[in-house]
Amino acid sequence: MLNMAFGLVALIFVFENQLVYAAYFVFAGIFFDFFDGFFARALHVQSPLGLQLDSLADMITSGVVPGVTVFKILSLNPTLSTWVPYFGLILALAAGLRLAKFNIDTRQSVSFIGLPTPAMSIFIMSIPLIVIYGKYNDISQWLVSPRFLLGVVIILSYLMNSEIPLFALKFKSFKWKENQIKIIFLLSSLLLFALFNVTAIPLIILDYVLMSIVIEWITKKTSTEG
Repeated sequence: MLNMAFGLVALIFVFENQLVYAAYFVFAGIFFDFFDGFFARALHVQSPLGLQLDSLADMITSGVVPGVTVFKILSLNPTLSTWVPYFGLILALAAGLRLAKFNIDTRQSVSFIGLPTPAMSIFIMSIPLIVIYGKYNDISQWLVSPRFLLGVVIILSYLMNSEIPLFALKFKSFKWKENQIKIIFLLSSLLLFALFNVTAIPLIILDYVLMSIVIEWITKKTSTEG
């Protein structure tokens, strides 16, 4: 419910062109989304209702908000036709499709098939932060260009509904053997953030996808050779 509440507030900030504040509230919603399963297991209150509610909250925070954010950024560009910004809403449609598939896909209990919607949302909502707080002006201008945004919409929409296996970041224990990939990813993310500040956020999402692909390739190769 906190995830959903923060998503609704973020949506209001998007409508008011306060995209930086919208990003903060989306990140806060994703924070609660990250820990809800952990506390549900710890308190023994897992339920089908929680599964459905989780996806409904994600649809707002990590589906509607990033889609409308892209719409808003494109609509602020005076050189574009009035219908072009609506392509940003494809993200929300793709997120809805992914979340519906996730709820009925038994393969995604310990890992993901396709890019999780919060990862997509983090990528999109980092753009306003990079524009305001990023160290590289050329990159900031490139990130809000229509070609880049429309390309990102297509790529992220595909990744969310692809069959690419991606590791999950939720910790069920704190053993090194079970979490080494996650820990390595988190450490690499901290390094990227230290080097590039907020500009590192899209790079971290890219790193997540690439690491997952490499791990899957190594796993398949090892099993084939074995």
